[in-house]
Amino acid sequence: MSERGAHWAELGENTFVAGIWLLYGIERLLGRRLFRCCLYPVVLAYWLGRPDVRAQSRQYLDRLQAATGALGRPARRRDTFSHLLTFADTLLDKLLAVAGRYPLQRVRTLGAEPILAAIRAGQGGVIVTAHVGCLELCRALAERTETLKLTVLVHTRHAEQFNRVLRRLNPDTALTLLEVSELGPATAVMLAERVEAGEYVVIAGDRVPVGSGQTVTVPFLGHDAAFPVGPYLLASLFKCPLYLLGCLHDGEGYALHFELLAGRVVLPRQQRQQALAAQASRYAGRLGALLAASPYDWFNFFPFWEQKALPHAVRST
Repeated sequence: MSERGAHWAELGENTFVAGIWLLYGIERLLGRRLFRCCLYPVVLAYWLGRPDVRAQSRQYLDRLQAATGALGRPARRRDTFSHLLTFADTLLDKLLAVAGRYPLQRVRTLGAEPILAAIRAGQGGVIVTAHVGCLELCRALAERTETLKLTVLVHTRHAEQFNRVLRRLNPDTALTLLEVSELGPATAVMLAERVEAGEYVVIAGDRVPVGSGQTVTVPFLGHDAAFPVGPYLLASLFKCPLYLLGCLHDGEGYALHFELLAGRVVLPRQQRQQALAAQASRYAGRLGALLAASPYDWFNFFPFWEQKALPHAVRST
């Protein structure tokens, strides 16, 4: 992470399957309260030993405060520790959510009526999300509909490992991870068929793809940043609605925030790049508003604003 401009995927994965099972096992053995007691020194050691992580967390918190005043004061060094501790604690909630052990009475859904109506009508779509909170708690929505099926596109090669974890935790999970370093025609056809069948494709809008995916540069928290256009291309290709999903800590639980971004994404041939930039700009603005409500819930611990420029990148004007 110390290399300025490195692609996030080149930084390596620090979450391994063995570590996931250890995390889950400690909670089952000791309970949540003692789990947190064990977690604190582990996170502290990591925080002390990774100045690069502290620096990227501080940059994000500084820019969030400058743009939104979310912290109510200048960011401090200890805020970066709180940021990392929130991330570590949320990892456990992800496992509990998939295993069906997270108390769903602690989960609120906000703005979900449009997507619930679409699900009841058998209409699929694309959901653009971000690395915020515990998105696995979409299970709460799934239990309300009993028909929600999600295919989550990921940009790392650990997808099959995590699928095995998910199946062991919950053989009936409606959540599937699909590794798509490059989205080829065959994959696009398969995803289109799933959307046509009323399923939902979930893709993060806050990480540049591993391959040569196209990006646009738009303002985010007062500074230009590269955002992928994949979510908007897919919604346009599938001729389906595009929804935003964010998950934020809410008291002792979480709130799932849904928003219909577009009933249909239209990309005119003569103004294609401008239309893509407009979609990404709206997404970046809504993401900033979510983070203003819960500053420690964004989990991109890498130089977000200094990612490698891609050959197809275009700038919003």
